[in-house]
Amino acid sequence: MRTAIVLDRASASPLHRQIYDQWRQGILTGRFRCAQRIPSTRELSAALEVSRSTVTQAYDQLIAEGYLESSTGSGTFVCRELPDGLLRPSHKHAPRAEQAPAIRLSRYAAGLNDDFYPTPPTPGFIRYTQWRPDLALFPISIWRKLVMRRLRSATTELFDYSDESAGYGPLREEIAAYVSRSRAVRCTGEQVIVVSGSAQGLDLCARLLLEPDDEVAIENPGYPGAQRTFAAYGARLRPARVDESGIVIGDLGRKTRVVYVTPSHQYPTGVAMSLARRLELIEWSRRNNAVIIEDDYDSEYRYSGPPLPSLQGLAEGGAVIYLGTFSKVMFPSLRIGYVIAPEGLVARFRRAKWLADRHTPFPEQAALTDFIAEGHLERHIRRMRRTYGERRCALVESLDRYFGDRVQIRGDAAGMHVLVRFREVERIAEKAAAARVQVISSRGCYLKEPPPGEFILGFSSIGERTIREGIRRLAEALR
Repeated sequence: MRTAIVLDRASASPLHRQIYDQWRQGILTGRFRCAQRIPSTRELSAALEVSRSTVTQAYDQLIAEGYLESSTGSGTFVCRELPDGLLRPSHKHAPRAEQAPAIRLSRYAAGLNDDFYPTPPTPGFIRYTQWRPDLALFPISIWRKLVMRRLRSATTELFDYSDESAGYGPLREEIAAYVSRSRAVRCTGEQVIVVSGSAQGLDLCARLLLEPDDEVAIENPGYPGAQRTFAAYGARLRPARVDESGIVIGDLGRKTRVVYVTPSHQYPTGVAMSLARRLELIEWSRRNNAVIIEDDYDSEYRYSGPPLPSLQGLAEGGAVIYLGTFSKVMFPSLRIGYVIAPEGLVARFRRAKWLADRHTPFPEQAALTDFIAEGHLERHIRRMRRTYGERRCALVESLDRYFGDRVQIRGDAAGMHVLVRFREVERIAEKAAAARVQVISSRGCYLKEPPPGEFILGFSSIGERTIREGIRRLAEALR
């Protein structure tokens, strides 16, 4: 055990007294906890480079005054029960703390005024406030087997620093093949940058593409995480409307440097960008020398119609950066996402990733490589696509049954949430809570004034029976 005791050898105070004072102060302030074992006199004397008798003298005084207790054969400990008088702070004689000087913040830090954590769960409530995977249905036994297999056969290189800041080479090849099959993305493994979740990918994009006061066009309503990331780097956000075909190109400006879109399943409206609108956006970006960031966060879950091609695949070498993640299709704590960068930006992304955190943990990358290569990922996605599709149907049917034309549902049959607008607009969340139902407003997704009565309902992690019961309760509360 290392103890941060600092001795001033130039002080007039004896060394044993300095040791005594620092232990006593640490015990009274809670730095050293009751019943905590402390170093032996031999260990502390060696660490402080003083004689053992000096430490023994300090310990004897602390034991005599009831701060420490010695147990034969076990060592010396902070007393389990300190006298009441020692635990009572003496405000009368306490020195007045000096006011800490104000720390000058960067523009980035100055903009971080709010916490961005989700609504905490309330026991006994039906929650429509989350749209994450149903973790009970993930094949954890297969994942555990793959992780253990990699760990058993691992060499020391798997746990060392790596010169592959872009990620584990075999995983990058598997990702390139997977997005080519599923999303018609055109890339090689060299263009794939493995990141610690798509949020880090978005952060790297902002660092590499933007200077303060650069204009970023963002869907309105849109993903709050993207809004906050770009704003934190000093970008000026330009809201662009979303209609039934996707982002409205006429709302993009000539000074726009970056356009951020979620074309496969727009967040939060659920609209899928039409093929014509995709081609129009790509042509606009070429004319204006702008970069498109395509966030494909849950395109695996489309329940009707053929899959739509990615913007990246349609752009044929255009300036499209593609973001993907395994958090939605596997489990959130995996924290593995990927950026597919244009060839001219690959080296910059690799260097930026190295500066951010060197590399994403390699044991998990190696296990994920096997999970994809052996077909487990796509089998799991097919299973969850059926399950989530049925849950979405249960939600839509329940809304229609209990609300009828008193509710408007927006978006395609896809994803893990739906956007609904209730005709009833007064105190919806409050009335829902009274019925033990948690809902969340779409207000945070808007850069301008949001419409009243609009809510995002997540369904992916709730069973069909619970979904129906929650909507019944909500209807009763709003009636």
